[in-house]
Amino acid sequence: MFRREVRTVCQLYHQAEALHQQGVHVVSTDEKTGIQALERIHPARPMKAGKPEAVEFEYQRHGTQTLIANFEVATGKVINPTVGDTRTEEDFVAHILATVQTDPEAKWIFVCDQLNTHKSEKLVKAVAQLCGLEEDLGQKGLSGILQSMASRAGFLQDKSHRIRFVYTPKHCSWLNQVEIWFGILTRRLLKRGSFSSKEELRHRMLAFIAFFNDTLAKPFRWTYIGKPLLI
Repeated sequence: MFRREVRTVCQLYHQAEALHQQGVHVVSTDEKTGIQALERIHPARPMKAGKPEAVEFEYQRHGTQTLIANFEVATGKVINPTVGDTRTEEDFVAHILATVQTDPEAKWIFVCDQLNTHKSEKLVKAVAQLCGLEEDLGQKGLSGILQSMASRAGFLQDKSHRIRFVYTPKHCSWLNQVEIWFGILTRRLLKRGSFSSKEELRHRMLAFIAFFNDTLAKPFRWTYIGKPLLI
């Protein structure tokens, strides 16, 4: 089961460019939570010959933000990011709806982890509406598609749907390409940054994403195909 799920995700990554040419968006999606708006107490000391920039270690906290990002596998761009105060079921559904509206008639495949908000009742209802499905979804906890997380996941993964989800196995965050991009965001902006408010943090993250898409974006060279390593 584990190997099959890993191979499914890896095969999708290798097919992403061809799918993109057919008008299918393959995006790796996840939330980066608890991003702190830290304001350095004193300005950094600029680098000198033989000495790196010295960043002030004391800071003042101004709250946190959550980033929901889509890394498009075929292009390497981050499309339709959402920045807000929370990571709720409603937040994720609103993010998916807004993302699909950027190309409302296209097919979408979202690769994400198995967090409960990625298999929610509201997400099932939203996908059913977007796909024009009029079947009875049942009732959460009682019957039908909505009965359990497993039944909801089965519906969301249905390959016949124009909008569907592919889930990485548990404890496999490394398999989700957007996690690699989160590392780029952390190293290039967050780690040494100083932000006077949540609003400034939000603005600078969105500005960095725009800069990244214009100048740095390219697909990751994904070589792993899901086979176990031989030792």
